[in-house]
Amino acid sequence: MRQHTHPFVPYRPDRYDEAEMVRRGKDFVSFLDRRRSVRFFSDEPVPRACIDLAVAAANTAPSGAHLQPWKFAVIGDAETKHRIRLAAEEEERVNYEGGRIPPEWRAALARLETDSDKSFLDVVPWIVVCFAEKSTAMPDGSLRKNYYVNESVGIACGLFIAALHAMGLSTLTHTPNPMGFLTEICERPGNERPYILFPVGYAAPDCEVPDLTRKPLTEAIAETPTPHRPA
Repeated sequence: MRQHTHPFVPYRPDRYDEAEMVRRGKDFVSFLDRRRSVRFFSDEPVPRACIDLAVAAANTAPSGAHLQPWKFAVIGDAETKHRIRLAAEEEERVNYEGGRIPPEWRAALARLETDSDKSFLDVVPWIVVCFAEKSTAMPDGSLRKNYYVNESVGIACGLFIAALHAMGLSTLTHTPNPMGFLTEICERPGNERPYILFPVGYAAPDCEVPDLTRKPLTEAIAETPTPHRPA
């Protein structure tokens, strides 16, 4: 038995035979492959408990030194949602109409048909803003530095998205640039920065999404060279 300086507990994850592993893996891939980013939402109410569960799922993410450098601001009142919409659209108008988006990025976005209109932010029952904590305020007033913040928060946001999909809800990874207005509107401290804005709700009954395909596995996997063994 290894001797530890800090507390450790046993970990015995479930194991399956090969056929069951493959079956479960295929089912999970099929489930996730049905997920799409949505820009057309219903205003139908969504229970707050669902948002809390999605944040709880995000909270299971691995993080640098287990410092969990994230905060999820949950907004449900119409006035604050509207303030966010107006501020987001102001920045997006500069991006789209003011030329802040370079031509290459504009060309990449063309097939999505996005523009500065973010009216869905008024429609969705919830807006959730994930903030990345560059440092975390401690009880004594000091700031603790966090590590691998972008990586940690990105993983947490991925789990948040997957949890929403598991509950039949839709979202969008909206990142109006710059996003400093979210710090002010959500009244977050300076040691946090907005990472992703998530509108959350049911897809509208007449929702449409771009007809896109995901790249095949052969392009997603980078095969490593076969080690050379001397004859």
